[in-house]
Amino acid sequence: MLNLISFTAAAVLSIGLFSQTVNAQSAEQIEQLRQRAQQTGSSSTSNAAAGNAAAGVSPLSVQSQRTLPGAGSTQNTMGQFSTQPRSGLSLPGEPTIESVFPQQQAMANPPFAANLFLGGFESERTTGLNDNYLVAPGDKISIWLWGAINYSDVSTVDNQGNIFIPNIGPIRVANTPAGTVNQTVSSKIRQVYTNDVNVYVNLLTSTPVAVYVSGPILRPGQYAGLASDSVLYYLKRAGGIDFQRGSFRKIDVIRNNEVIATADLYAFFRNGKLPKISFKDGDTILVRPIGNTIVVETGARNSFTFEFSDEELTGEVVNYFARPGEFASHASVAGVRDNKQFARYLSLADFEALPLKAGDTVEYVADNEAQIYRINVAGAFSGASQLMVDKGTRLLDVLDHIEADTTLSDTQNIYLLRESVAIKQKEIIEQGLERLERSMYTAPISSTGEGAIRAQEAQLVADFIARARQVEPQGRVVVSENGDTANILLEPNDTIVIPEITDLIHIGGEVLLPQSVVFNPDADTEDYIAWAGGFTERAEDERILIVRKNGNVAFANIDNGILTANGSGAHLLPGDQIIVLPAIDTKVLQAVKDITQIVYQIAIAANVATD
Repeated sequence: MLNLISFTAAAVLSIGLFSQTVNAQSAEQIEQLRQRAQQTGSSSTSNAAAGNAAAGVSPLSVQSQRTLPGAGSTQNTMGQFSTQPRSGLSLPGEPTIESVFPQQQAMANPPFAANLFLGGFESERTTGLNDNYLVAPGDKISIWLWGAINYSDVSTVDNQGNIFIPNIGPIRVANTPAGTVNQTVSSKIRQVYTNDVNVYVNLLTSTPVAVYVSGPILRPGQYAGLASDSVLYYLKRAGGIDFQRGSFRKIDVIRNNEVIATADLYAFFRNGKLPKISFKDGDTILVRPIGNTIVVETGARNSFTFEFSDEELTGEVVNYFARPGEFASHASVAGVRDNKQFARYLSLADFEALPLKAGDTVEYVADNEAQIYRINVAGAFSGASQLMVDKGTRLLDVLDHIEADTTLSDTQNIYLLRESVAIKQKEIIEQGLERLERSMYTAPISSTGEGAIRAQEAQLVADFIARARQVEPQGRVVVSENGDTANILLEPNDTIVIPEITDLIHIGGEVLLPQSVVFNPDADTEDYIAWAGGFTERAEDERILIVRKNGNVAFANIDNGILTANGSGAHLLPGDQIIVLPAIDTKVLQAVKDITQIVYQIAIAANVATD
């Protein structure tokens, strides 16, 4: 008995929901009905059981929203077409692209002209007529005559393309542009009524036509539009061409089993050419299968998948459509010939004469040896900040063309910033960090207590590594020492830095008050650190980093107030930097050696590159 009541209640509610679905007018109502149906299905059994036990609900007492015809219901029982778009929302049970279309991966190089189907032009057309619309059977034309004779009527263009006016006869208006309908009909009327008759003719409506769209497209079917709509309009309505199966070059328009026109979307994309067609009911737009394809992977303005006919499979045609970059000098071609791998590397001139095969891939390469490159200038100088030099130019050759004020420019401590050195420094730091990771995560553990300590240490090391990987080395190259400048070869995009003359010593790192202090020739390292507030608790006072203005590095310690350095130069000079590095607690971390080494590498790479 309980199963019968549950089934009956669910059936009645389903009927009620179905009647509401028929009258749903928007995507929002459809979604509400779907949610209500899901809630009803999940709770019908429990509701029926509770109702039977408490109130004795029977099938006769279940409320229904169905109404009989003529019962005074305000609902529309005749049904209507939805007047609002569903915005891609599918009805229950309606097939979707995901359920009927084969799964495909995104293409690295989509088809050429594929962006023709990105716009929403199929939904942006206005309802007004355009002057170029061609009159078709079924269109309505309003005609007024006044003066010596009065007449007004709305005539419909018949199947023969004519309208009929009493006392005048049939007038052919099919395929007449809307802008000239008045002139065409008026001229025929004035052949009969030559005097004292005024004429006004107006095209009122244009009759939609039904066109079939088929072939390798996303949503084949029948679509309504105007006779003057383009092939693109109907293709976009059908979801566009399937990139992997459909042809962009051969799209036939078929009428009465005959091809009346063929559209080539490449011709439209390159030259704006489309066949001029006045569609009729029953016309079919048929997208043919894709033809020969050539994939242009990189190095071109148009790096797409191209479709070519057999006659177009040459490098010259590919160059025309792909448009290689300005500096491209060679083309790399890979494919299959006679079931064997085929590869060629040719100049663009030789590539134009090369016959290609379907499935070939092409890459354009800028293989020109740089003979002139740019050099940047920074720091204390006057003049241009960039210079163009020939390959093989050396540093002293460029310095002769840079204007510098000897009272403000420190030409004795010039250094370079080089991109290749910065990359190498980054690699060295990364290698050290990787070694540190391996040593931490692969260290043996002898007890549970040691494992807990190692876990905490690993977290600290992981935080240190994350911060260390964010450091960007400068790529500084030391080229001057004791007033002498090395005449080294310059590389592309090198930056020549001419420091300013300064009277300051900069103190930073693990000191209480990092600051810059006026240079005192009688002061030593201990004095400058004292002026910066002294060491912090985390300071490493055994090895203090001294960074010279030219980029050289020296390490010093404080021993009875005397500076002892193991680098070049034993005294502080104006412009030097004193950097106190943090000390690593050997009782906390196991990989002290690795971390200390990385700390020094980061301190140097972020500021200098030793020679």
